[in-house]
Amino acid sequence: MAGTAQPDISGMLAAWGAGDTRALNSLISAVYPELRRIARRHLSRSPEYSMESAAVANEVYLKLLRARGIQCESRLRFFALCAQIIRRILVDHARRQRYAKRGGGAVEVSLDEAALGAPSRDAAILALDEALATLSKMDPRKGRVVELRYFGGLTVEETAEVLGISPETAHRDWRMAKSWLFRELSAARRPGED
Repeated sequence: MAGTAQPDISGMLAAWGAGDTRALNSLISAVYPELRRIARRHLSRSPEYSMESAAVANEVYLKLLRARGIQCESRLRFFALCAQIIRRILVDHARRQRYAKRGGGAVEVSLDEAALGAPSRDAAILALDEALATLSKMDPRKGRVVELRYFGGLTVEETAEVLGISPETAHRDWRMAKSWLFRELSAARRPGED
């Protein structure tokens, strides 16, 4: 997210909230490429994921449009908000896919997936969301660090700035949260083993 001359996103948000429709166009022009980059990074983790980065970025845009008057005092806080929106979009999409598969006949599974017991991308995102919700209940800051880093694409330094903590604390929280999530998600894949 680091770049040369970054546009005044907070100013555009304030102007848009005051009814300036030109500010919304400027805002979208300024943030759309970054939203696509974040979405591309998530979607590239699994080739079977059925959404495209443009669809995710467009969905973020629509949600922002509906939430008229958003107050964000900085570019990083805006992208932190976008991280939450992207997480919801991916989780909602995974739930819709799972729902569609339940009632619609047989689910096609390749022999390799069946042999390996590999979870689908939708199941993986739902499991991550559930584990992240549990982590957030136990330690809200660590949950927020994961959301900002994983779903928002923020660096450790940017995450620290958004949360008002030191980069060292953000890095430590990130390491601990990843370790905890890995343990939780691994245990969820092996029911009956503890």
